[in-house]
Amino acid sequence: MASPAKLDKDQVLVERKSSARVLTLNRPKQLNALSFYMVSKLLEIFHDDEGNPDVKLIVLKGNGRAFCAGGDVAAVANDARGGDWRFGAIFFDTEYKMNYLMATYSKPQVSILNGIVMGGGAGASMHGRFRVVTEKTVFAMPETALGLFPDVGASYYLSRLAGFFGEYVGLTGARLDGAEMLACGLATHFVPSSKLSSLEESLCKVETSDPAIVSAIIDKYSEQPSLKKDSVYHRMDIINKCFSRKTVEDILYSLETEAMSKADSWISATVETLKKASPTSLKVFLRLIREGRLLGVGQCLVYEYRIVCHILQGHHSKDFFEVF
Repeated sequence: MASPAKLDKDQVLVERKSSARVLTLNRPKQLNALSFYMVSKLLEIFHDDEGNPDVKLIVLKGNGRAFCAGGDVAAVANDARGGDWRFGAIFFDTEYKMNYLMATYSKPQVSILNGIVMGGGAGASMHGRFRVVTEKTVFAMPETALGLFPDVGASYYLSRLAGFFGEYVGLTGARLDGAEMLACGLATHFVPSSKLSSLEESLCKVETSDPAIVSAIIDKYSEQPSLKKDSVYHRMDIINKCFSRKTVEDILYSLETEAMSKADSWISATVETLKKASPTSLKVFLRLIREGRLLGVGQCLVYEYRIVCHILQGHHSKDFFEVF
């Protein structure tokens, strides 16, 4: 039987391919959910490679059908429920430091999002310069249904999306495909999964950290996908109309008013999703994303950290502990 230390080490596969650092998240049975070891290891590697002149860029990908389905918060919840919230605080502190380093990194980070990208997986990729999606990509921030809130800097990167699409994505936990991610700006490139091996091979031959050159290489493999007929991105008018409201109650009232004036199953489903979510989580995230539009990524992460520590201590709401 493998030792725990050996198992931990295998959770992030680290390779040097020419001038590229290739990192593979490797917990496929857990959909590459981020453990404390993984966020600590990623933080360490990113920190060390920033000062290493031989590493020109970092490629981050996942093993299996997920890039990363989030942080492994079940262990955090169990400890916090038992009265020890400090482990969770250390976990999120380390994760948010990793997010900030990625957001301010001096070298290109190319995240290959060929599968599920949720929660902490978004934090490990959205802050990087290049986010490559495929026809297999599924993105979501489902935290409001879990008694948490979209964190890992979501109040920063979701607030930068067009109109009030960020409010919609963060409050409802809606799932987006690769084409929708490209359309809204969460992704920078769409590359068919059949071309990913060739793309990685080309990226590993890069001898520069010049983002224009890296982008040009990804462009060679990129395509412009079409949005599906029923894509939520076709509903930007109603999203902007309803999700621009000042409070969660006003958003719900606006959606319910729309539902009464037209038979639309999408509106009804959106209302039901919001009603099933944690009321506290909805209010927390709406406040965060509204303030996040005027803040830098570091300030957003600081605010998110303060709030998550309150949640771990059971202040204001116990919803998080009822889910896990």
